[in-house]
Amino acid sequence: MSDPAPAETHSETPGEPHTVHHRVHVVGADGKPGKTVNLPAAFSEAIRPDLIRRAVVAAQSRRRQPHGTSPTAGLRHSVEWSGKGKGVARTPRLMGSMRGAQSPNTVSGRPAHPPRIETIWAKKINVKERRRAFRSALAATREATLARARGHLVPEELHLPIVLDDPVETLGTTAEARALLVKLQLWADVDRADDSTHQRAGRGKRRGRPRRQARSLLVVTSDAGKGRAFSNLPGVDVVPVGRLGTEDLAPGGDPGRLTLFAHAALERLAARDGASA
Repeated sequence: MSDPAPAETHSETPGEPHTVHHRVHVVGADGKPGKTVNLPAAFSEAIRPDLIRRAVVAAQSRRRQPHGTSPTAGLRHSVEWSGKGKGVARTPRLMGSMRGAQSPNTVSGRPAHPPRIETIWAKKINVKERRRAFRSALAATREATLARARGHLVPEELHLPIVLDDPVETLGTTAEARALLVKLQLWADVDRADDSTHQRAGRGKRRGRPRRQARSLLVVTSDAGKGRAFSNLPGVDVVPVGRLGTEDLAPGGDPGRLTLFAHAALERLAARDGASA
């Protein structure tokens, strides 16, 4: 697939710098490039990995569930203190016994510094920084170097991002989606995500997340309920453009996710960003 040259469009307001609109081919259901379209101005934003990571960490922090210990944890004992001057430590002891209890330095005693549900885990980010981080993450989807740094298998001749023709959103079966990805030489990346599936280390296995898997393609559709043919592929996420966020474009805060945009989604994205495609 040839690399279209960027098209320069000058701002109508005198004195403002001109904006470069990058151009890409629209890929049909047969996997062949068709007409050329301009990407929204957001794809020309300077890539700021620091802002992207801040936005992703802020989004992750707001999903963290507050947790803490029971107010009576380690205090469910009948203890007594014998007082000073007895030649023993001042640790509370079980009634009628010398066995220590309830104190943090004893077996089954209360926790010394337990987590508290009052703790505020959420991190803040300015609105303008969050919006710029989103545009920066969009611009990072153009860079094949960043995609390869994330571990994606990107063919050398492929120009990013990939814009799909609107009928591709209505593919009905996973087999049709697989056939399209094979034509685009992207099925190897889905296989990579499938081969990466492994059992999680640690206690997360008991908490409903026993396996880990690498992220593969991101498919951005024009509306909810479309692109379902891609949703069952390993590591592939299907997100409507109205719910697209920085964390979808840069999982873990690392920019450059391999992304497929529906043409209609690209137009809605330009309207959302306030710039025409």
